[in-house]
Amino acid sequence: MLNQLQILARRLSVVRYSIRWLILATLSGILAGSASAILLITLDWATNTRESHRWIIALLPLAGLSVGLIYHYLGRCVEGGNNLILDEINTEIHTGLHAPRTTIPARMTPLILLVTAITHLFGGSAGREGTAIQTGAALSDELTRILRLRLHFSEKDRRTLLMAGISAGFGSVFGTPLSGAVFGLEVLTIGNVGYDAIFPCFIAAFVGDYTVHLWRVHHTIYTVTQQAPLNPTTMLSAIAAGIAFGLTALLFARTTHAITRLFKSYIPYPPSAPSSEA
Repeated sequence: MLNQLQILARRLSVVRYSIRWLILATLSGILAGSASAILLITLDWATNTRESHRWIIALLPLAGLSVGLIYHYLGRCVEGGNNLILDEINTEIHTGLHAPRTTIPARMTPLILLVTAITHLFGGSAGREGTAIQTGAALSDELTRILRLRLHFSEKDRRTLLMAGISAGFGSVFGTPLSGAVFGLEVLTIGNVGYDAIFPCFIAAFVGDYTVHLWRVHHTIYTVTQQAPLNPTTMLSAIAAGIAFGLTALLFARTTHAITRLFKSYIPYPPSAPSSEA
């Protein structure tokens, strides 16, 4: 009889967990997907406008200065960008802190959307994935702030919800929910959240992608016309390419960080040298 009660209690616990995170991950996906829809619409407008008025590229230096001014006067608390989010997720692992921390500032979402639009409009180089990750995480963290007013929401729960927001943002902006969920879970390898984040990440990623479609926003379709045969040669080539891509990414990241430090050392006015971390 006691064993049956214990089994029933465990089953009820699983049901409660599933329902709880189904609701939270769905809300996270809706918010991230809506932000991605706004981003995609804005980027289409910026790209079409720039292509119709090529001379606007000459104003790119002024656009860069405006981005620096925006972050300097309005967004100094969020200029860390993706690094700020990763720090929030892994603080307990790196510092041993268990006390609740303040949420990611809500202004990150409108600021990163505005800055990305400005960058694309004037011909700057900015990937949409960074913007989607930041908006998804920031909006999900706003849920944390609201939930803490009414419910017990631990730091572990907060990290899980942040990961769900990242999954939803990445999956919805590219229309690849499966990749988005895996991407969100990959960040977990830095920390120690565990397998309990798998369900929220997958739900949030697929809900985020579906939300973009509900907004009648379409992703860019890439057609693959050739496919390499699956044999030992192509598999070894893929492994070699993956190593080369990883090393190139590492070199690029370290180079951009070095350039940022160099500019900050020789240019005393921060808006003149916006950080590459944002």
